[in-house]
Amino acid sequence: MTPRGTLGKDRAFLRPLSRGRLLLPDNGHVSNSLRPFSPRLADRLRQTLVDADYTVSGVRDRLGDMAARALSREQLIPALRATGGEERLGVLLRLWRLQEPVSEASARAMLPVAELAEAGLLSVEDGRVRALVHLSPWELNEGEQTGYVVSDPTVRPGQGRLRADHVVGAGGASATLSKLIVDGPVDRALDLGTGCGVQSLHLAARAAEVCATDVNPRALRLAEISCALSGVDNMRTREGSLFEPVRGERFDLIVSNPPFVITPDSARYTYRESDFAGDTVCSELVRQAPRHLTDGGWCQILANWLHVGGEDWRDRVGAWVAGTGCSGWVVQRDVQDPAEYVELWLRDSCEQGTPEYTRRYDAWLDYFDREGVRAIGFGWICLRNDVAQDATVRVEDLRHEIEQPVGPYLPDVVDGAMTAHRLTDAALLSAHVALAPGVVEERIGVPGAPDPERILLRQRNGLRRVAQVGTVEAALASVCDGTMPVSPLLDAIAELTEQDTAVVRQRTPEILRSLIAEGFFRVTR
Repeated sequence: MTPRGTLGKDRAFLRPLSRGRLLLPDNGHVSNSLRPFSPRLADRLRQTLVDADYTVSGVRDRLGDMAARALSREQLIPALRATGGEERLGVLLRLWRLQEPVSEASARAMLPVAELAEAGLLSVEDGRVRALVHLSPWELNEGEQTGYVVSDPTVRPGQGRLRADHVVGAGGASATLSKLIVDGPVDRALDLGTGCGVQSLHLAARAAEVCATDVNPRALRLAEISCALSGVDNMRTREGSLFEPVRGERFDLIVSNPPFVITPDSARYTYRESDFAGDTVCSELVRQAPRHLTDGGWCQILANWLHVGGEDWRDRVGAWVAGTGCSGWVVQRDVQDPAEYVELWLRDSCEQGTPEYTRRYDAWLDYFDREGVRAIGFGWICLRNDVAQDATVRVEDLRHEIEQPVGPYLPDVVDGAMTAHRLTDAALLSAHVALAPGVVEERIGVPGAPDPERILLRQRNGLRRVAQVGTVEAALASVCDGTMPVSPLLDAIAELTEQDTAVVRQRTPEILRSLIAEGFFRVTR
């Protein structure tokens, strides 16, 4: 299994951004093979890259905004114009990022060309050096460190077809998942379906030991090179599907961007598809994860799920997590209709404009019609192994922009939902609650009117939710600081607003429970 796709805000969630692909020659043979990559060679290449400022910030500054935006649309000309000449960073960008051949003299002036060619990363022919892999800087630790991700290089529509064992590069989905990962430190972490190894780079800073698995041996080799170039030495790889390579083992943290693309065919490309039918690969991963988690351990995955006629998608995904003993959070970030979905993944595999395009498009839509599929959802599933019979998982649709990274505050999101679920009305009335940090009140109404038409509570950070509340809840928000139980505060508010105390006590717990679950209030004791 290998990562693929993108996940970001709004519709950007759906677009495959600059994904790397390796061309197959017309005879179908593999165009290059990877050979041992020594630590000495990794250190030498990394130092060359760093010295030339081939880093996230260095590349960003050299390309400029226009060329960077053009590259996201897979247009090279602005970037080629920005990287001309024989200066080191420009040469490295043309070679590794833009996949353009450079003169052998320029390459040998800064790179160990012979050793890199022997390792299968470069080719030399007729005085020109060409990269056989895509090597790109990657931001780690919120910009504090640059890592390097090695994947198969880019091929654009009309230039060729993908190899079956293609290894996709890091993109929007990789960034989304990396920002979702909860903070460490932990002892053991699992990168299930590592692909190019990008999540292992992020896990390495959180875990004493990282295990990276994949069904694709080529992906494992490239992941090892990515880690070596990034100075990561606590990652080890294992070959196999789902949890087979780690049978009987437990981890404190599991992350995965699995091959969740839903297709009528058996897997054509290991980086995005599996032999599981429909969305089963995601459901199986979720169902098997708890037995591989330590108590309190986390599993965090990106996923697709089907919207089937006559069925609420929340019930479908909720059934995956029911009875696992895990608390957690399932979020749908976007939805596509079947035609949009098919077009996305046919573009992704460079099939648009080919003779097979219409046949594949029809067959895919026929499959969705047979299965009653009305749409396909995209999002994430985060589970914490609480080993509790009353564990609950919040399932919701959340399309707006939220604060990034999510990982630092994600446990608070799950804790809030669990706390709200466990509190009875009586327990809630006797609890001490406080307004969550960053929550503000907004009053909307006609200027000069004595009373507002609406009162809103708004989160200025975190999930940035907005909730419309009544006078009692607004008053509670203004006075609760965790020092007094809810009950006497409600009594005082009822008296001030000339409402029946018993009625206020009866109706407020249900509303307050929802506000706690959504993070507007926190239970302090």
